[in-house]
Amino acid sequence: MDQEDMDQTEPDSTVDQVTNSGGRGREDPGRMMAESEVIAQEQKVEEDDEARSEATFRFKVENFSSIKDSVLSEPCIIRNLPWKIMIMQRQTQTQDRNTKSVGYFLQCNGESESSAWSCHANADLRLINQREGTKFSRKIGHMFYSKENDWGFSHYMGWNDVQDPEKGYIKDDCVIFEVKVNADAPHGVSWDSKKHTGYVGLKNQGATCYMNSLLQVLYFTNMLRKAVYKMPTESDDSQKSVALALQRVFHELQFLDKPVGTKKLTKSFGWETLDSFMQHDVQEFLRVLLDKLESKMKQTCVEGTIPRLFEGKMISYIRCKNVDYKSTRTESFYDIQLNIKGKKSIDESFADYIQTETLDGDNKYDAGNYGLQDAEKGILFDTFPPVLHLHLMRFQYDPVTDCSVKFNDRCEFPEILDLSSYIQSKDAEGGERDSTSPDSSKYLLHAVLVHSGDNHGGHYVVFINPQGDGKWCKFDDDVVSRCTKKEAIDHNFGGEGEELMTARHCTNAYMLVYIQQSRQGEILGPV
Repeated sequence: MDQEDMDQTEPDSTVDQVTNSGGRGREDPGRMMAESEVIAQEQKVEEDDEARSEATFRFKVENFSSIKDSVLSEPCIIRNLPWKIMIMQRQTQTQDRNTKSVGYFLQCNGESESSAWSCHANADLRLINQREGTKFSRKIGHMFYSKENDWGFSHYMGWNDVQDPEKGYIKDDCVIFEVKVNADAPHGVSWDSKKHTGYVGLKNQGATCYMNSLLQVLYFTNMLRKAVYKMPTESDDSQKSVALALQRVFHELQFLDKPVGTKKLTKSFGWETLDSFMQHDVQEFLRVLLDKLESKMKQTCVEGTIPRLFEGKMISYIRCKNVDYKSTRTESFYDIQLNIKGKKSIDESFADYIQTETLDGDNKYDAGNYGLQDAEKGILFDTFPPVLHLHLMRFQYDPVTDCSVKFNDRCEFPEILDLSSYIQSKDAEGGERDSTSPDSSKYLLHAVLVHSGDNHGGHYVVFINPQGDGKWCKFDDDVVSRCTKKEAIDHNFGGEGEELMTARHCTNAYMLVYIQQSRQGEILGPV
């Protein structure tokens, strides 16, 4: 790669510099090396080695002082792509003089002729201190693709600092570089999702925002998938029937080995432009889709499946403070919108949701024969549905700018959610309510829908725990890969985490799906 290109691919250097970021103590540094230039020291991964998401490898540069051009390490295969360390001597202009420095870059898929691939990765570029047994470290985060297939630092460290034996980085004219890479599954190259995870993705057909994420969530709600298969669609118009198009998508997700298209579904929906998706949020899309399915299931063997799975009941009440008068109204809900602005966790969001409001002063309640009264107004949950959809209100309309604004506030959510404190324990009339089984208020996290970027542009992915057994997968349009529980849950709380790259501050969950633990077997049973 030519030098000019290299300069364009340097991120700004406001990257934390860490020493002793996991050095191995003051043991003989020779024991930290192996004969081969590249050492992959890796955690246990279930998938085959070359598809792993993370690896650490080293490059031992002999005769360091005589480097003229760039030198490349042997490749280390991560996510089926070759990654190499690239080291070179760079001239950096500072005010009135030239300074020599060490250029240190990570290269991905450097020899590929293709221009269609991309792979996002975070990496820690380290320099081993052979005297101290510590590591100097600078971090990068980058979307690697054909035009920017390497990323790093033109000025990683001054050349003289690395050459100075007193500093400990050089020994017998040998310098050791180490990189820890954590890469997402790549796009545009042969990544076999079915082989690596057992599942396939949905093609990105442009302009469909959150739709692919939502379709995967509904597909993995197995009880719903069974009901969708049973809808009678033999005589439907294949251009206009949403039910038939959804059956086709679900069937292909289950039986094909390659990514599935959704054009017929968006066409049947009448949402064929980006505009359609920009004008409706995920909650509206979900309601329209479930509504169409519910109508289609009427007077069939699967009638009532939608409310049985997704409908809960809440009670709105107004209770007078000084007289014995109370007004209540029971309403159904298919999802709950939670306010996350300034809330540390969804527990705080739920507490906010059922917060009572006092009606007094000019705002007294008209209690019929009792006249105007001081009262409190609030909501109680009567029942939660077996499958609970929670919308975290990250996008809100701003009247000043007349557009939608995104809140990236940190809001934590648990793997097991206990809703017992939000279910009303007394009947509206004051009598005891039938107590349901203690487990019925415990919910298991099944899916985390995530948005990266500001406002509605940006990128949508979903993390799903298909069997409810803690084995998570990331569904990024056509690419499906295994991931850790931490990547699925903790990394999507939002806000700024210390170890997270700056790009991640705008990556966070906007919708959560929880499943009632006591009915998990029934909801996620095999199809």
